[in-house]
Amino acid sequence: MKVPTPGELFDLTGRVAIVTGASSGLGERFARVLAAAGATVWASARRKERLDRLAAEVPGVQPVPCDVSLATDRAAMVERVVARDGRVDILVNNAGTGSKARPHEETPEAFADVLGTNLVGPFHLAQLVAAAAAGQPVSIVNVSSIVGVVSTAPRGGASYAAGKAGLIGLTRQLAGHWGRDGVRANALAPGWFRTEMNDAMFDDEASLRWIERNTMVRRPGEPAELDGALLFLASAASTYCTGQVLAVDGGWTAR
Repeated sequence: MKVPTPGELFDLTGRVAIVTGASSGLGERFARVLAAAGATVWASARRKERLDRLAAEVPGVQPVPCDVSLATDRAAMVERVVARDGRVDILVNNAGTGSKARPHEETPEAFADVLGTNLVGPFHLAQLVAAAAAGQPVSIVNVSSIVGVVSTAPRGGASYAAGKAGLIGLTRQLAGHWGRDGVRANALAPGWFRTEMNDAMFDDEASLRWIERNTMVRRPGEPAELDGALLFLASAASTYCTGQVLAVDGGWTAR
């Protein structure tokens, strides 16, 4: 194994990445960061116009519309990327959805729909990417959440928490099964960062005070504060790291 120099550790030149949920929020940020590090980034989401705009702004980003809740879309996306670039080196399973319903209000059908996007979709994409690897190293980064590590009740729906916790379990199993094949799987667990999904919460003064009061650094995170963790997990800096959960949460889960 060639040992990278310190200057090469986070260099992604020549690497091919897929980032799901890249039309806004953290996913868009992840696509920008990986492209800035040198990767060819296939930015995936349902909103094609946003992906086109991102690709026009960021060299190295390729738009690839995909609804990750649909198996046919997932398979078509990976097939397209492999046909163009020959492989996928990095998969960032970031796309997600949620429900604001409390457990006694959420229907089993709605619960299953959330897990279809947040857990089944990432599992299938990981399968497809690993199958296309042909023995080459792959880094899978599953974007979980602190909601998958500890309860944040009364915030956070049961289906969302179940999906994010399941993603952590899936990460460990994939790491155990595929480690000998050169496929690494790790989970990134962000704390409280503003996204489209939680805008209303951040705009509510009482909710924002609750976040600040219960976070050790007394504030929500800034998107740029996830850059280093993402690059670490995606790059050669973490070649001996698999099956792990990296919480970037201002100390929330350390309470």
